[in-house]
Amino acid sequence: MRRLTLSISEPLAGRQVRTLLRRELGLSAAGVRRAKDQPDGILLDGQPVFTNVFVQPGQVLSVAVGDVTGSDQITPVPGPLALCYEDEDLLIVNKPGDLAVHPSLGHHGDTLANFLMAHYEAQHLTAAFHPVNRLDRGTSGLMAVAKHAHAHELLQRQLQTGQFSRTYLAVCEGVPVPRRGCVDAPIGRQSDSILKRAVRPDGAAARTHYEVVRTGPGRSLVRLALETGRTHQIRVHMAYLGCPLAGDFLYGQELPELRQRFALHSASIRLLQPITGEEIALTSPLPAELNALLNQ
Repeated sequence: MRRLTLSISEPLAGRQVRTLLRRELGLSAAGVRRAKDQPDGILLDGQPVFTNVFVQPGQVLSVAVGDVTGSDQITPVPGPLALCYEDEDLLIVNKPGDLAVHPSLGHHGDTLANFLMAHYEAQHLTAAFHPVNRLDRGTSGLMAVAKHAHAHELLQRQLQTGQFSRTYLAVCEGVPVPRRGCVDAPIGRQSDSILKRAVRPDGAAARTHYEVVRTGPGRSLVRLALETGRTHQIRVHMAYLGCPLAGDFLYGQELPELRQRFALHSASIRLLQPITGEEIALTSPLPAELNALLNQ
């Protein structure tokens, strides 16, 4: 069980436990409730304590932030994992483009969630599945997964503030005009589809920054950065510019050589380790099958 500790210094003395949990250790209200529901969830000098207790100098406050149960609905199934980073609180995986993230109809044991639950089981770790930057099946590249709810909440906050940044590479049909810019166009559900999204005036605000990196016969390699995180945002915005992603069956045209994926890759990720604040920055090169599209 992952625990956080705080030594009570003179400036912190006289405060209530609940205040220290929220302001010093960064727990959300839900995180405090989760800790209170555990027998030894909140300890002061090794003894259970109520959150309204005032602390004294020299005492040590500790709180459990690990998951009590795993994701029981996800069956652990051993499978290949390209782990790029792992610590007590999160891991970053390089996801293949044809791998689904969540179990769904037709994908019950061959998903990233299944493989990660087996990885946790092999480590004798109780953890649920907490994806942070979710990738569509069809998108490859770097994806962060928190190992417990507290880390997930902190990383989600980073997504909202820009401390968690992502850069994507996409091979698009045609060349966007202009070659560099920002697509600022709201996205909502397309009225005749439960899956497809579209640019529409009543949609949620969506902004995608893009820049053409290089071109090939009839196609372009585009670097993209998200200012917002709407469903299918890059796919919708590039199609809106008239340059759908190569192989995108939903917004463009499927390509048999891409084997059930499309030309979008999560190429870099930068975030702060949620507990220590240390910067983590990783990159992943464009997969060979996507690079080949620019030479055809």
